[in-house]
Amino acid sequence: MLGQHGRGLKALFTPLALAMARVGITPDMLTVAGTVLTVGVAVATLPQGRFLAGPPLLALALVGDSFDGILARATGRSSVFGAFLDSTLDRLADGAVFASLAAWAALTMRTDSAVLRTVTVCLALACIVLAAAVPYARARAESDAIAARGQAEVGIAERTDRLVVALVATFAVGLGAPQWVLSAALGYVALASFITVVQRIAVVRRQVAGRAALAAGGEEAGA
Repeated sequence: MLGQHGRGLKALFTPLALAMARVGITPDMLTVAGTVLTVGVAVATLPQGRFLAGPPLLALALVGDSFDGILARATGRSSVFGAFLDSTLDRLADGAVFASLAAWAALTMRTDSAVLRTVTVCLALACIVLAAAVPYARARAESDAIAARGQAEVGIAERTDRLVVALVATFAVGLGAPQWVLSAALGYVALASFITVVQRIAVVRRQVAGRAALAAGGEEAGA
């Protein structure tokens, strides 16, 4: 789940994943544990403004979140249910991160600007919705057999991109950067996620149009 940015790390962590398999740890166990860890850390740190502790811990959770897929492939235990569980719990984890940032903006953000506070809350909530829409567009295209697996996995904002941008900006604010830096990062994540959804819709539309053209051509040839 580290996306295209984590292929080198996957090779690096494969021996550790195999060691986990030898002690009876399964991919689904890692999926659930990673989600519980991510949600717990996000809720325990971000709403309170603990921006020096939260982002590094969440970054470690994000790296650890790749182990389920590595373990599944290394042991030949990849499954349809495992992929479903992984994708579903990723949405829960992502929602916890952005909802926690929304809670921080609403309750803890130190600013005299009501506009900045309101904008930050709205952008964090937009990130929740749009970050969920990105994988949904791909999953729906694949489940309806409109696009083959991987064909709709396009766009500028994969899961790793969204979380890295948000967490780096959060950590920067913890180090003393202006709070609008986090607001701007959330705005970027929301916009990039929206663009990614549009890109995936465009890919699916081309797939549908291409199939319709082939079907029409076949009917004409048969006539």
